[in-house]
Amino acid sequence: MSAAGRRLRVIGFGMGPQHVTPEAAAALASVSYVVAFAKAAADPLLEVRRAVCAAYGEVPLVVVPDPERDRSPASAAAYDGAVREWHAARTSALADVLGSRPGDVGMLVWGDPSLYDSTLRLVSSLAVQVEVIPGISAPSLLAARHAIVLHEVGRPVHVTTGRRLRADIDAGQDNLVVMLSSGIDLDGLEDWSIWWGANLGAPGERLVAGRVGDVLPALEAARVAARAADGWVMDVFLLRAPR
Repeated sequence: MSAAGRRLRVIGFGMGPQHVTPEAAAALASVSYVVAFAKAAADPLLEVRRAVCAAYGEVPLVVVPDPERDRSPASAAAYDGAVREWHAARTSALADVLGSRPGDVGMLVWGDPSLYDSTLRLVSSLAVQVEVIPGISAPSLLAARHAIVLHEVGRPVHVTTGRRLRADIDAGQDNLVVMLSSGIDLDGLEDWSIWWGANLGAPGERLVAGRVGDVLPALEAARVAARAADGWVMDVFLLRAPR
């Protein structure tokens, strides 16, 4: 069954049904089904997608086992290669689904599809018409929760990942939004200021702000509490050098 001529709608949904915009709701209503990867039989992140589908028209959710990813590479080149192989396997799995099921398809993306998400790369080689519906991003939600502006007057904000944080600081960045953090390593940054959030919009949402050296214990405890409440942790934070 050919996928040519069909639409694939990549839909940003923020952190759950409460963040689905009218445009995203209309996009969900327009597709025949939503496809999603599952990392395990009991995947709490998949359950959030299921709740979004149920809240906006009971859209069928087609679950695909997520291909294994090699997480051992330490060097940047090896890491990039491992991610490319994983993306290729995911694209192949998506092509199989589209080849066996008719109709337009949706994919639900945490936050916004434009920011640290690989879905648009995955679907770029598929024979479908790709449409993107924006969502509320994690940095936007972080700023709202703390009632802050991410940048200072007339100055930039640098958006990066936990893996790149140290290199970016060494390169001179001093006002950073950090995403995809697998832990908290802020040694040597005790005098910096941090605005941190985990599982924003979820039941386990936790917020911490202050001087890094003063709030590290509270931050560690909040991360544990977020995982205990939701079964997972997604954190994002703004880190700013002392002025």
